Amino acid sequence: MRIVFAGTPEVALPALDALLASSHEVLAVVTRPDAPAGRGRRVSVAPVAARAREAGLEVLQPVRPSEPEFLARLAELAPDCCPVVAYGALVPRAALDVPAHGWVNLHFSLLPAWRGAAPVQRAVMAGDAVTGACTFRLEEGLDTGPVLGRLEEPVGPRDSAGDLLARLAQRGARLLVETLDALEAGTARAVPQPDDGVSLAPKLQPADARVDWSAPAPVVDRLVRGCTPAPGAWSTLRGQRLKLGPVRPLPPEDGVVLGPGELRVERERVLAGTAAGVVELGEVQPAGKKAMPALAWARGVRPEPGERLE
Repeated sequence: MRIVFAGTPEVALPALDALLASSHEVLAVVTRPDAPAGRGRRVSVAPVAARAREAGLEVLQPVRPSEPEFLARLAELAPDCCPVVAYGALVPRAALDVPAHGWVNLHFSLLPAWRGAAPVQRAVMAGDAVTGACTFRLEEGLDTGPVLGRLEEPVGPRDSAGDLLARLAQRGARLLVETLDALEAGTARAVPQPDDGVSLAPKLQPADARVDWSAPAPVVDRLVRGCTPAPGAWSTLRGQRLKLGPVRPLPPEDGVVLGPGELRVERERVLAGTAAGVVELGEVQPAGKKAMPALAWARGVRPEPGERLE
């Protein structure tokens, strides 16, 4: 098939690479406009845009995919299908209607669970034992279209959202190619999503990533892993913000008892209490500094006995 690929961040690269290596012809790539990023506010080129240019592909970067110029160019290209991975903008009906096989989205959850921008993070934070990926036909609703393909992936007890997303991106890339193959062959079957089992996965805000030390240790553990690497779980000490890497809940037989947020610096580890159980801190990143092992951080700040993270 003749295809136009839509995607923006690094997680979309495995899918683009898989499509370039497939029998399908990639005519062009649609991605978000280059934008200022980082402290220096330098213009940053989206990973998909950079890879597409390396491959000699035409790159379309409309501010909004409803722009007449973009719609006209899409019609000129006349793709049979538009596969999508983490594009980052709503596709209007005028664009959805251009390809004969529609727009096929690769979404990193088992729909209808975790519709939205942060399905992997929310699955880890919720303690799901299994997640996966789906390909589905894009509609104007939020991840509501009929499912064309799916795969399951176990969530490991120490998986961060980044770990899980990396695996799903690789496996999902193969699923996307298989879906396009089936559409071309006429063997694809679109299965409507059920009405029950719907859950939403809105983009994580900074407030969502703040550690609540009055929660039990497993909940703290899942929140930190779900926010790793982005947006990054955080807490405060002495009014200063600290970004936290994954923590490790202590087994009950360790016998350590600490109040919520209470710190204890031991010879080889730094512990923090929760409402039920204790966790060992991993990496800590004070504001404006590089991440460091918790023990190195604690030796610098020297927490007082009974001092607490907030």
